[in-house]
Amino acid sequence: MPTDLRTRALAKLVVDYSLRVKKDENVVISGSTEAQDFIIALYKEIILKGAHPILRIGLPNLTPFFYKHAKKHQIEKFPEHFDYIVKNAQKYVSIDAEFNLKELTNVDSEKITTRRKLVDPILNYISNEKDKIRRCLVAFPCMSYAQEAEMDFIDYENFVYAVCLQDWKKLGKRMGKILKRFKKGKEVHLKGENVDLRFEIHGKKAIADKGEENMPGGEIFMAPVRESLQGWIKFEYPAIRHGNEVKGIYLKFKDGKVIEAKADKNEDFLKAMLATDKNASYVGEFGIGLNPALNKFTKRGLFDEKINGTIHLALGRAYKENGGGNDSAIHWDIIKDMKKAKIVLDGKIIQNKGKWKI
Repeated sequence: MPTDLRTRALAKLVVDYSLRVKKDENVVISGSTEAQDFIIALYKEIILKGAHPILRIGLPNLTPFFYKHAKKHQIEKFPEHFDYIVKNAQKYVSIDAEFNLKELTNVDSEKITTRRKLVDPILNYISNEKDKIRRCLVAFPCMSYAQEAEMDFIDYENFVYAVCLQDWKKLGKRMGKILKRFKKGKEVHLKGENVDLRFEIHGKKAIADKGEENMPGGEIFMAPVRESLQGWIKFEYPAIRHGNEVKGIYLKFKDGKVIEAKADKNEDFLKAMLATDKNASYVGEFGIGLNPALNKFTKRGLFDEKINGTIHLALGRAYKENGGGNDSAIHWDIIKDMKKAKIVLDGKIIQNKGKWKI
């Protein structure tokens, strides 16, 4: 079966625009067999650039088998080989496509947390050492995601390609106007239905994701001042992690820390995530969705955090490029609809009911 021309276009966009691959660079391609056609397309584009593709391929059912049967010494072994590959690569592309979204649902969460903490230095290097390695997380249509989004696969394919294959330079200019405002900002107040939350921001280090670090891009994100969050927020959209769907999340903050956490579904999992480490109960990111092609919740953070008229807070790690200030083994984005609320920046309403006033 011939490869979809849009798959080739997406591979070229990621290699040329997002990663800017150059001759003789080592480029890690990390993904599952669900994205086989895309992996092949990426491989070919990287070869044509004169660079060196390095494949890191995941196979179905191996991860849950590992967590269920690996002994303590296996779970706690640091993956030196992965660390070596990453430290000797200049580019890293991670493909978001999975065979089974629920494969870790019945796995001991403590094992996952232990392993996550162990590999965190590698993941942190990929995310934060941008002067050493450039990375891009890219979406690719697969059946499990189409089912989760409650869409026909053909419709889901069209959806994914539509939100990725845009004019990113044109969209970037539009986002730049809003970014400029936040770079001068100091205090944010989210006020309205299901929210009354104030916090200070590292405005000068706010960043616009124009499809370079994530594909699709389409958000502005920044780090709140760690101890500044005061108030509460309830999220209309569910948060999903390791196959666990947490609904109706309510968080109350004092001096930056979550002091009360509730959920209508999987509250125990929410509290376990907050207890991952001492900084997991602080917020590392405040983001605002700006992708004009995104207007449907699909239960995939890579898309949903960019929906127009939404904001998101990430529990845990703050990105180094945003000013850092909170190191954690988790970075968990939780999304809120702002269609019945407003964003106030330094005392002035800049977005009301999802509409910008800039």
